[in-house]
Amino acid sequence: MALAVAHSRGLDGLNAPPVVVEAHLASGLPSFTLVGLPDTEVKEARDRVRAAIVNSGFEFPQKRITVNLAPADLPKESGRFDLPIALGILAASGQIPAPALADYEFAGELSLSGELRPVRGALAMALQTGDGGKAFILPEESAREAALTGSTHILAARSLLGVCAHLTNREALPAAEGAVAGSRPAVADLSDVRGQAQAKRVLEIAAAGSHSLLMIGPPGSGKSMLAARLPGLMPDLDGEAARASAAVWSLVGQFRPEAFGVRPYRQPHHTASAVALVGGGNPPRPGEISLAHHGILFLDELPEFDRKVLETLREPLESGRIHIARAARHAEFPAEFQLIAAMNPCPCGFHGAPDGKCRCTPDQIARYRGKLSGPFLDRIDLIIEVPALPPDALAGKSEGEASAAVRSRVEAAHARQQARQRKLNARLGTQEVDRCCQLDAVGSKLLQQATTQLDLSARAWHRILKVARTIADLAGSEEIGAPHVAEAIQYRRFARG
Repeated sequence: MALAVAHSRGLDGLNAPPVVVEAHLASGLPSFTLVGLPDTEVKEARDRVRAAIVNSGFEFPQKRITVNLAPADLPKESGRFDLPIALGILAASGQIPAPALADYEFAGELSLSGELRPVRGALAMALQTGDGGKAFILPEESAREAALTGSTHILAARSLLGVCAHLTNREALPAAEGAVAGSRPAVADLSDVRGQAQAKRVLEIAAAGSHSLLMIGPPGSGKSMLAARLPGLMPDLDGEAARASAAVWSLVGQFRPEAFGVRPYRQPHHTASAVALVGGGNPPRPGEISLAHHGILFLDELPEFDRKVLETLREPLESGRIHIARAARHAEFPAEFQLIAAMNPCPCGFHGAPDGKCRCTPDQIARYRGKLSGPFLDRIDLIIEVPALPPDALAGKSEGEASAAVRSRVEAAHARQQARQRKLNARLGTQEVDRCCQLDAVGSKLLQQATTQLDLSARAWHRILKVARTIADLAGSEEIGAPHVAEAIQYRRFARG
C-alpha cells in the first residue's frame, strides 16, 4: 500500500486538537518531504525517523516519501510526531498492517536507536484523546503521566519495535499505570509566626474563600513568612482541579508526580516581564499565573514590578483565564490563581515607624504607592497592615495555632461553599453574589455608609460582600450579619491610601 494514515495530537494552548499523519510513497528519486506547517523540531524528524526505522530492524523505503500533517493551518511543534510518522511510513511500505493504525493515537519522540523518549503535554493530550474512542500509545514516562486522567486506554511503549509488535499482535503493550506520588512536600507551619494575630486571621479568611490579599508593612515584619504558610492552610486539590493544574505543568514539561494534588505556590521575582508572568512566546506557553492555576501566586515587593506587568493581571483576576493574542497565533490558558502580595509602606520601608527612621518625602511615597493603580487595587479583596513586632514579642515563645487546626476550619468553610454554590466565594459572579450574599438590615446600612465614606466602587462593594460571606462561613453562620460586614470593611481601609 502506498498510502497510510496514523493519528496523533497537537497542542494549541491547553487544547490538543487531533492531527492526521498521512504517509505516501511514490516512485522517483529517494526523498523525504514533510508538509503541514511543521516547525524546525518537526522537520528534524526526518533524520530521527530514518535512523530509528533502520536501527529497529526495518527497511527504510528508497522512494519518494511525502508526509502530510493535517490540518495544514495548525502549527506543529516538538518531536511528538516522530512515532506516528515512522508508523505511517512502515504501514505505507507494507512492513506493518495499515488497518491496525486506525484504532490508536500515537505520540512520542524517537531516539536514533528506536527507543521512545517522553513528550511534553502528555496529560493535556490524554484529557482529550478519549473523545474519539481510540487508545493512546505513549512513551512509558509520558504514559504514566497521562494515566492520571483515569483513562484505561493509555498504553505504554518503550520503543518503535515494541509498538510494531503490538500492532502485529505479537506482543501486547501494557496498560499504563498512574505515576506514583511521593510523600507530600513539607510546608511551613503557621505556629512558627510570632505575634501578628490580625494577619493570621486575615490569612485564614483568604484561605477559606480563596481571596486575594495585599500585606503592607516594614521590612522584617513577617509578610513573606506569612505568605509561605498559606499553602499549609489550604486543602489538597480534588481530582478535577488536580488534573487541570497538572495539565498546565505538563505543557511546560515540568510535571512532577509528587506534586499531583498539591496546590502550586509560585513566587516570581519582581524583574519578571509581562510574558514571564502571563505567558506568551511563539508558540505561546503558559506563564506564572497559569502555573499557579488552582494555587497561589505570591508577588513580593509589589511596587517594584513594572506597572504594565501588574496591569496585565487585571483580566485574569476577574475571569480566571488569560487570552494571549499574537499576529499568527491565539492561545488561552487557565489562570484561576489566588494572588498574595506584599509591599513596604514607602521606598525605604519605615514610613510611620515611631522612631522616625523614614526619610522619604511625601512625593517619593506618593510615587511609590502610585505604581499600583486604583483598578488594580480594586481587584484585591483583602488589604491589611502588618506592623513591625516589638522586641518582647520576638523574645517570647511562639504559641500560635498550628496550621492543622486552622486548616480544619478552612476545609469546613470550603465544604459549606461547595454545598451552597459549588465554587469558592472569591469566584462568585454578580448574580451569584446577589443570591448567596444577602445582608440583614443592619449590615446593609453599614455597608452603604462605608461605601459613601470610603468612596468604594461597585467592584469593591461586591468584594466586601464576598469576604463577609467567607467570614460568616468560618463562623458557621448561614446569615451575614453586621459583625461579618464590619470585619470585611476594615480590610479595605488601606485600598485608597
